[in-house]
Amino acid sequence: MFIKGVDISTLKEVEQCGGTFYEDGMEKDLFQILKRNGINMIRLRLWVDPYDQEGKPYMGGTNDLGVTLELAKRAKREDMNILLDFHYSDFWADPKKQKKPKGWEELQGKALEDKVYTYTKEVLSALADEGVAPEYIQIGNETPNGLLWPDGKTPKYLAEEDRFEDMEEDLQRTAYDACARLLQAGVRATREVLSQAKIILHLDAGGAIKLYQRWFEEMERRKVDFDIVGMSYYPFWHGSMEQLKANIENVNRSFSKPTIVVETAYGFTAEDPPGGSSIFNQELAEKAGYPATVDGQRKFLTDLMTMLKDIPDQAGLGIVYWEPAWLPVKGTTWASHQGMLYGNDVAAPGNNWANQCLFDFNGNALPSLKAFK
Repeated sequence: MFIKGVDISTLKEVEQCGGTFYEDGMEKDLFQILKRNGINMIRLRLWVDPYDQEGKPYMGGTNDLGVTLELAKRAKREDMNILLDFHYSDFWADPKKQKKPKGWEELQGKALEDKVYTYTKEVLSALADEGVAPEYIQIGNETPNGLLWPDGKTPKYLAEEDRFEDMEEDLQRTAYDACARLLQAGVRATREVLSQAKIILHLDAGGAIKLYQRWFEEMERRKVDFDIVGMSYYPFWHGSMEQLKANIENVNRSFSKPTIVVETAYGFTAEDPPGGSSIFNQELAEKAGYPATVDGQRKFLTDLMTMLKDIPDQAGLGIVYWEPAWLPVKGTTWASHQGMLYGNDVAAPGNNWANQCLFDFNGNALPSLKAFK
């Protein structure tokens, strides 16, 4: 089965803020719209405790276990597979930040590894008990620089220079050792609870061959057990589609592992939603090489899926579109004030992703969604 997935982790927040979805002018449940248009997998991120000490939510979906269970049940009602994305943090984890959960801050070494193991096992057991066991498990989110800093921090990948920062050999080896042990703790728990699930390790910068070759060599050397390489690929940040293809082929050749593009997106317009702002703009569209239109969005998706399907040995397993339903409704935001303070990332609130949705600003399904059919 070729994976045609979407990450809709902000959905509950969008709906609570009044967001609704339409197809052919009629209001419909989002999951039903997605299913009818060929989507067969839902990706859900999971944060450990996305609330401050007073219980105020960090937002950005506030994706705790309760929210995840609720969305997973809706996906399963439409007979969709689930990809669970463990961030191992209380909020956003990516190459710039991999902060330990508040309740884990004092844990180090073996104690931290044990916590990763028990937490992973408890989460997966809870999902299985509710009849929504995920078919795919992502151990960490965008981890080129490791996870659970500072314990699992690895040499920093310098994307603009396409190289890793300099580090003494002994420190480098120790860093990768610690990262591998933390990843393996999550893997071990997964194998024990859901032996048939496919395990994904995920990096960003899908066109960066040096990054993937080096990082997965280090994990292979330490015998980290996994099934699939996950890549983020945004064409305005991560190189050409030819570079992405070359990286996937190299990963398969070097490590005998297939790839899922677990994050991708493209804008249907370079315009901002009323009263809002956007990451995607005309400059990024020109860099990516596709027009900032609904047709350009559809062409990008079609080209990406066709390229993946054509890679020999079924090395390209499919894609997951990131947050295609994050409508710009009043009240939804990438982070509350409390979330910004937790992540040490204070910026303007709101949703700057809306012009990369597969729905217009009013929630109407765009023709580009049909690319998944």
